[in-house]
Amino acid sequence: MPEPISSLLAAMITPAVLISGAGTLIMSTSTRVGRATDRVRALTSRFKQLVSEEGQHEPLAREEKRLIIRQLPRLSRRTRFLMRALQAFYTSVALLVLTSILLGLDGLFDVNTGSLPLLMALGGSVALAYGALLLSYEARFSAATTKEEMRFLEELGQHYAGLYAEELEGAEETNKPPPAAGAGGGSGTGKR
Repeated sequence: MPEPISSLLAAMITPAVLISGAGTLIMSTSTRVGRATDRVRALTSRFKQLVSEEGQHEPLAREEKRLIIRQLPRLSRRTRFLMRALQAFYTSVALLVLTSILLGLDGLFDVNTGSLPLLMALGGSVALAYGALLLSYEARFSAATTKEEMRFLEELGQHYAGLYAEELEGAEETNKPPPAAGAGGGSGTGKR
């Protein structure tokens, strides 16, 4: 292969490596969007249960409803971060593909693209970095939501542990052996 063609192919492959990385980020971010959507649906369903007649009598129902109401704005922010990250990754892929196309046109047809391929490659890299930064913010929101849920579960566990302790105390009270009969106060059934 002549030197100019091999150097052209090498230049066109460089953006392809970044495209592959962006594709992986697109897939994982799409999965995260799906999980956030599923979480909103699960919270909505749980909230409907808690406001029903039967659900209002569940332990800590009021606290759980408050927890759900506090989490919904966070989930909304998380979803916005994820959608912006997806847009950034798609923009990155588009710019990097255009970079490869411009490099190919320049090499094949001697079209003077100037510094446009370089600018597009830089733009694609910046979009990729921006999307990754958005994912890091989204991960912080996700961790904060998880911590809040864990605190609630600890409260719920303490509530049930308290009920269990009361139940054990009640069982111990009913299972106590009767007081032993004294030396002078026997039942009268024994032989002398």
